[in-house]
Amino acid sequence: MNVLVILGHPRADSFCAALADAYCEGARAAGVDLKRLDLSTFEFDPHVHTLSPNQQPLEDDLRAARSLIEWADHLVFVYPTWWGTMPALLKGFLDRVISPGFAFRKCEGGTGYEGLLQGRSAQLITTMDTPPFIHRLLYRQPGRNAMARATLGFCGIRPVRSLMFGSVRFSDKARREVWLRRTQAEGRRLARGRVSLSERLAHKAGAWLMAMRLQFYPMTWVAYTVGALAAAPEAGVFGNPVFWLGYLCLFLLEVATVLVNELVDFDTDRQNRFYSPFTGGSRVLVERLLSTREVRFGILAASAGFLVSLLWFVGLSPGEPVQVLGVTAVLAILAIGYTAPPLKLSYRGLGELDVALTHSLGVLLCGYVFMAGDWRDPLPWLLSLPLLLAILPSITLSGIPDLDSDAAVSKRTLAVRLGWDGALRVALGCTLLAAIAGVLFQVTGIAQGAYAGIGYVVIPHGAWLAWLLWRALDREDPPGRIDGLMAVSLGYVLWFGLFPLVNLAAG
Repeated sequence: MNVLVILGHPRADSFCAALADAYCEGARAAGVDLKRLDLSTFEFDPHVHTLSPNQQPLEDDLRAARSLIEWADHLVFVYPTWWGTMPALLKGFLDRVISPGFAFRKCEGGTGYEGLLQGRSAQLITTMDTPPFIHRLLYRQPGRNAMARATLGFCGIRPVRSLMFGSVRFSDKARREVWLRRTQAEGRRLARGRVSLSERLAHKAGAWLMAMRLQFYPMTWVAYTVGALAAAPEAGVFGNPVFWLGYLCLFLLEVATVLVNELVDFDTDRQNRFYSPFTGGSRVLVERLLSTREVRFGILAASAGFLVSLLWFVGLSPGEPVQVLGVTAVLAILAIGYTAPPLKLSYRGLGELDVALTHSLGVLLCGYVFMAGDWRDPLPWLLSLPLLLAILPSITLSGIPDLDSDAAVSKRTLAVRLGWDGALRVALGCTLLAAIAGVLFQVTGIAQGAYAGIGYVVIPHGAWLAWLLWRALDREDPPGRIDGLMAVSLGYVLWFGLFPLVNLAAG
């Protein structure tokens, strides 16, 4: 393990220097490869005089420091907390060294950033005159947050643990000896690894949450609930455990689906320059937060959980078992087949229609059949039509940022087949059709009046989305990242789920 200790105190004879000595002593006892930088001995200009720090030549000391940061697996910063944050010396050092292209880079076409110092961890050791508990509770640790989140975390360095000692001003020699021994013990702790078991578990838990892409699940629940309410309007569903067990089946199926997508789409995600929270996958494989083996295990676990919960559900559901199994089987085939062979629907130009069907009619019909409805009834099919049309714009738009990477691996999304401008036109047409369908359903009162009142919302929202799409069509070049447009289109979908949900629940 390579460990770099950076002393950020401007005085070489400070108590922070003694803490750095103690940590180094413990780290050497742990058997690590250790190097140290004392910034008080550095000769460099701490001010950035150019538009970008990359335009200002690095002094020799800074070039050496940057090489050591690249070399290190674990970074240790020892410094005093002055006025809630770090000394000017350390801040100037970071301003010059932590620069674009070295520590982070901007995602093309948008405002997102990617840290380039991933795979490293860090330790902050800081002294202060304020008692640490006051610093935490009253001031909310501004200096610690600036270093751990806004600087090191921004650059991909995780985890970042911290030790805070204070009040130094009112401490005696015995108290300082305790702090020195604590710091030395922290260095010796490296013998057990730079990341603790709890940190590894937290890291893995966060990676799994990223991989599951939970931001897209609420719409599935809404559509499923609409179907269940349509089948059991009088009995209600929210207090029925069968309803929640049925949703558990769909939840686990969705987990399996997104993990399969992560695995199959690895090549296109790796080449994607315009990824965002809405497109380009979760990137847990690209950024090596999870291994391929772990994702495969997750697919097997989610699939097994889905099958077990489905069999359990069939024994409890008031629905006809043949219908329950048949509708769920079709949904599972279409959902997994979005990217998984042999269907690979998204690679054959059918991905957008598949997503729209599964997330509207598919889950809505499951909710209807699970609560003893008959799949041949016209009600669930009618309920799903406006929702299907509303989903098509967002899923079509999601292919625009991915266009180049999808084309490189022969994934034939609508954006690849029609071009980015063609995809915008499809999204525009479906936006207008969804609004028209919603208004017609409101005026006629069909589908048990589930879309009553929707026109008052979807007409202005649809007009806004249509205007944004029309403006995007005026561009000469591909728009790249379209986070704002995606957010507006996803918000548009929400109305087509919420109005039926509220109206059916109230009726």
